[in-house]
Parts: sequence; C-alpha cells; structure tokens
Amino acid sequence: FPGLTDVSISQDIPVEGEITVPVGSHSPDEDYSTLDEPVKDTIMRDLKAVGKKFVHVMYPRKSSALLRDWDLWGPLVLCVSLALMLQGGSADSKDDGGPQFAEVFVIIWFGAVVITLNSKLLGGTISFFQSLCVLGYCVMPLTVAMLVCRLVLLAGAGTVSFIIRLIVVGAMFAWSTLASTAFLADSQPPNRKALVVYPIFLFYFVISWMILTFTPQ
Repeated sequence: FPGLTDVSISQDIPVEGEITVPVGSHSPDEDYSTLDEPVKDTIMRDLKAVGKKFVHVMYPRKSSALLRDWDLWGPLVLCVSLALMLQGGSADSKDDGGPQFAEVFVIIWFGAVVITLNSKLLGGTISFFQSLCVLGYCVMPLTVAMLVCRLVLLAGAGTVSFIIRLIVVGAMFAWSTLASTAFLADSQPPNRKALVVYPIFLFYFVISWMILTFTPQ
C-alpha cells in the first residue's frame, strides 16, 4: 500500500497493558458430578427438594422454586395417594362407592395436560413440565382434604359429617386454586389471566366434587 513505508514506530514509546485471556473462576459446583454420588445422597437430596416444594404449596407465595427446580415426583405421589384413597373397593366390585384408581389417575393427569396446553396457547412463558409440576403439587391440599374426609366418615355419614366434609373440602379447594394461580398467573399476559384461571378453577372443582361425594363401600 502506498504511504505505509513512511510510517515507523518509535522504539521509545512505552507499551502498556497486558495481553491476557480472562478465565472465569471455576466454582466447586461446576466440577461436581452426581455420577459418583452415593445412591443414598441422591435420594435424600431429591426428597429434600420435594419437601421444599410441599412447603411452598402449603404457604403459597410468589416464588420461582416450583418453576426453576421442577419435578414430577411430588405430583405422582399425590396423584397415586389421592387415587388410592378414592378407591371405594375392589376393581371387580359392582357396588363400588367411589371412582376407580385408573379413572382418578387419568382425570388428574389429563386435566393438568389440558390446562397446560391452554396456558401455552394463550401465550404463557413457562414450559410444559413446569406447569404440570405446579398443578400437580397444588393437589396437595385436596389430598389432605381427602384424608380428613376418610377419617370423618369413620364416625358416620350423617348430616354433621357432610357439613364438616363440605367445609374442609371447600377450604382446601380454595387453597389449591389460590396456590396454583399464585405461581401461574404471573406467567400469562395480563389481559388473558382470566382465561387461564378459569380452567384451573374447573380442574380443582372436579377433584373436590369427587372427594366430597365419595362414600366408602
């Protein structure tokens, strides 16, 4: 190139600075691997994570714990427990006093999937499995209501028993609905929150109705 031959760099000009490549500090967690972890430690860590999510449901507040560290172990345990308690008798019994295990299992999981798809189609910002995790964990108050109802029914099935069960189921239904909306409502567009809350209301209402109308064989 013409003119470049006239350009020279003086040897007296000091050169300051260092030419280094910044390397981020390695944290202990980056080198930590669960492949070499004992099975006992893995199970205890997962149980603690599930227990923390149960605490978040029992004391619902705006937290990202259920959304960030989602899992389906808790919802599976709650679904199986609720289905077993709603099991009125053996599968071959014609006078069964409650829905069969498979019916409850399908209603809970199919309903959660439909609500999740509805949330995604309305522009929700959470993932599919995050929504399933929240909806599944929020069945916990209704599972507690089912346990209380089973204990109340042991004393009889009169009017007083029905009133007690109605109060318990109604309170736990409100708890489940409020807990789930506390986690899911903020992930929806402001003008479409009602369209997301309404299916959640119906979902927990159906489960509550199944609990309230259950009568043991």
